[in-house]
Amino acid sequence: MEILNSILKLAAGIGLFLYSMYLLEESLKNLSGRNFKLFLQRSTKNKIAAVASGTLVTGILQSSSMVSLMVLAFVGAGVFTMKNALAIILGANLGTTLASWLVATLGFKLNLEIVAYPALCIGGVLLILFRNRKIAKYSSYFLFGFGLLFISISFMKAAMEAQVKNFDFSEYAYMPQIIFLLIGFIITLIIQSSSVTMALTLSALHAGVIGFPMAAVIVLGSETGTTIKIVVGAIGGNASKKRVALGNLLFNLLLTAIVFMMLKPILVLITDILSIRDPLISLVAFSSLINFMSIVLFLPFLERFAKFLERFFKDTDASAAAFIGHATIAEPETALDLFRRETEYFIHNSMYFNLELFGIKTKSFQEHSDFRKINEKRNFHSKIPEEKYEFLKQLQGELQAFYLAFRVKLEGEQNSELNQLISAVRSSMHSVKSMKDIGTNIINLKQSSKNIKYNFFIHHKKETEKLYHQFNTLLFHDEKTRFEVLRQIFDSIQNNYSSALNGFYIEAQHAPIEDIDITTIINFNRELFTSNKAMLMAIKDFLLEEKLAEDFNELPVYKT
Repeated sequence: MEILNSILKLAAGIGLFLYSMYLLEESLKNLSGRNFKLFLQRSTKNKIAAVASGTLVTGILQSSSMVSLMVLAFVGAGVFTMKNALAIILGANLGTTLASWLVATLGFKLNLEIVAYPALCIGGVLLILFRNRKIAKYSSYFLFGFGLLFISISFMKAAMEAQVKNFDFSEYAYMPQIIFLLIGFIITLIIQSSSVTMALTLSALHAGVIGFPMAAVIVLGSETGTTIKIVVGAIGGNASKKRVALGNLLFNLLLTAIVFMMLKPILVLITDILSIRDPLISLVAFSSLINFMSIVLFLPFLERFAKFLERFFKDTDASAAAFIGHATIAEPETALDLFRRETEYFIHNSMYFNLELFGIKTKSFQEHSDFRKINEKRNFHSKIPEEKYEFLKQLQGELQAFYLAFRVKLEGEQNSELNQLISAVRSSMHSVKSMKDIGTNIINLKQSSKNIKYNFFIHHKKETEKLYHQFNTLLFHDEKTRFEVLRQIFDSIQNNYSSALNGFYIEAQHAPIEDIDITTIINFNRELFTSNKAMLMAIKDFLLEEKLAEDFNELPVYKT
């Protein structure tokens, strides 16, 4: 009965540890907002900065898997180069050892109840009283996670100490080290958390179940076990994602092989040369040291290694999406960022379609650095208008399908942002559809020998070109977009519609024009107004915060 109780206590400790890490990760991720992702994106200009940022972000979030999956999504979407993505992952592997230092220095040195109980108490009070406030809610999650972390360690430590009383573990000391390497790999493979493997190993080491050399080999095995989550995350992704996952797997396999062969001198370095006598501190020092070794060993060869990885996997992505095909709803914040980027790409190409159909030069739109290479890869600019329209319809369908699967995973502000983005996509497609519907009218007016028709077209061509340059500025250049700027554009669209119609009525009274031409011009004017208004609404939903977007919706839609 006592043995069963120890096993159940150990299992409870593992479960609590996993849940505590989840709470810590969720709290820090939500309290930080998009800052960590933006920090990662801005700090990948060189390999050293990429390693440092991967170490720092993982050290704070304490989830190398989360950071690695985030990087996997961004490299698949072309945000990161493969070389810098690999550098971030190298840093993430080092950053995750911070939790091990916390566990070793505090978890086994302090009276755990003194730390855990007050944290749980304060966290519970905050959650009950202020659960509707984001900062208070996730602060309480952090306190719960912090408290449960130490309680889980207490459970695992007590379970291991009980096992020492019931079993003689001395006979296991003579087993081949490869067995302990496999134990570390299998535990991490099953639980998918190297932090849990480390906590279990520290508990066993503290209780005297295993010695330092065995513990070091178990931790070494966990280095490879934790890569499987990234490999699984790359399944179904494009070639870039698969190459990064393969690169990470090869990193860890090579590191494991090198360290396993050099295990004895490394352990001597820690215990004798560095004079670290505490076995718990020695173990986490070993973990940090081997991850630092991986940076020193692989960083100089990252560029060559990236070129080597390019030999594997072929690009066979037939999707219209440039970004969301590389997102996973298991990482909602990253997926939301990629959905936003895909929406921006959709609006950009919709604007391009409308301008091209109107016969307006699009060089300035083609040269937008973020999307030019993507469109070149998809041959978007060389497609005929019908093919471009089908491409946009396909991309809208992919965005809509992703939205339907993704919306149930979000709540609060994130859900509102997602709804605004899909609304922007719908409005943008509405604009494209309205412009396509007047395609024959555009040709008719543009090629007309009647001045009243031709001049009407030229007037709208100039106004449309001016309008779309304003749109482009708002989307890609003006970071301080305000409600009033969009309001002014709205008024200009409305005024141009009304003044063009009234001007035509006056001119038509004195010019010879057929009834069918009057219908053509009136319908053209109306559909162009509808298209311009829909594009404005798309940009409004993309740029404005929810409250301002709702206020903008109160403006009158049509004045006829």
